[in-house]
Amino acid sequence: MNKLVYPGERTLSALTLAIGLVFWILVIVGTVGIALIGLLFGFIGYLFAQSALIAWIKGNGVKLDERQFPDLYAQFVACCDKLEIKQRPEAYVLNGNGAINAFATRFLGHEYVVLNSDTVDAMREHPDGVAFYLGHELGHLRMRHLPKHLLRWPALWLPLLGAAYSRAKESTCDRHGLACSSSPDNAAIALGALAAGGQRWRQLDVAALRDQAKVSSGFWMSFHELLSPYPWITKRVVRVTREENAVPGRHPLAYVPAAFIPYAGRLGGGFGLLMLVYIVGVLAAVALPAYQTYTIKAKVAQSIMLSQPARDALVAFYSPEHHVPQTLAEAGVAERIADGSTLTLDPKQLSLTVGTAKGNLVFTPRVDEQGNLHGWDCVHQAPLRKNQVPAICAAEAAGTEEAPDPFSAR
Repeated sequence: MNKLVYPGERTLSALTLAIGLVFWILVIVGTVGIALIGLLFGFIGYLFAQSALIAWIKGNGVKLDERQFPDLYAQFVACCDKLEIKQRPEAYVLNGNGAINAFATRFLGHEYVVLNSDTVDAMREHPDGVAFYLGHELGHLRMRHLPKHLLRWPALWLPLLGAAYSRAKESTCDRHGLACSSSPDNAAIALGALAAGGQRWRQLDVAALRDQAKVSSGFWMSFHELLSPYPWITKRVVRVTREENAVPGRHPLAYVPAAFIPYAGRLGGGFGLLMLVYIVGVLAAVALPAYQTYTIKAKVAQSIMLSQPARDALVAFYSPEHHVPQTLAEAGVAERIADGSTLTLDPKQLSLTVGTAKGNLVFTPRVDEQGNLHGWDCVHQAPLRKNQVPAICAAEAAGTEEAPDPFSAR
């Protein structure tokens, strides 16, 4: 069954999944997990939207089985067997309001294929018409095109890549539709009905439609196909009736402007650019504050580490005779450390203030009843905030009133 997979689809599938996973990991790490809340709300929104679609299908469609439209059901079963699909999805006919189309979807592990009623009516005189559409949609389910879409979603916006992956999937599904058709020409007629409509397809000349694909190699047609989720119908007709090497190539210069336009699915390239700007803006609004907090916290942690020798020197000076130095110089400590932070000594408290570029940290010694030092307590001062400092300095400094002198009796 590997011949049903369009060349390059597996590579594009793996590439988009890898890029998408890297993007989400970076966003989650960069936002310190805040992005997971957004993803949770997005999943809840998906559940409501997708459940509404499934409810609409089941409530307003007609489910195919041995009693309900047995002719269509027989084609559906035969197509599933040809594609070696053992766990058959549910199949429905739904009023299409004039559109010739079909689609596949899934919800919480259950899979569905839906035929628009206009598709069934238009293909009434074409025995393979419905079979091709069924095979195409079953191809999406067989190739598992629907799961992991959210994981791939960031990569799908990338210029060239997202559209190329979408077109590769559609070409793969056309091969599945061809496998369910009795001949390549019958598959081509089913595709041609998408262009000619529900009535005129009867007079369709497949050879002429195939020849029409030659004009698609021009610059503008190549450019717009590179932005499209679907190959041109004329090219799709060539693919199902000829070998892949018979498909006209694209103009090489068309790739240059297309490389700067994000892919936006069926919404079009210009709208995609606006949507990308919006998405990047939203992500930046969430990620930048978290990133700034992370960088401030890292710099403060560095100042704490670099100032540790100064605290050790103060302890070494004080410990032998419980004598408090009046200046840093007396204890042999410089007033500036390697990262540019300043050190200030308060001899009354034997407290050391580390003045960083983002705010002050105040280290006060813990003294027992015998006057021995047992470590240091650390607090931060505004404008530093609790989430911008390591846990050891998470307490905020008290008011400005003068504290008692723990060394007054010594």
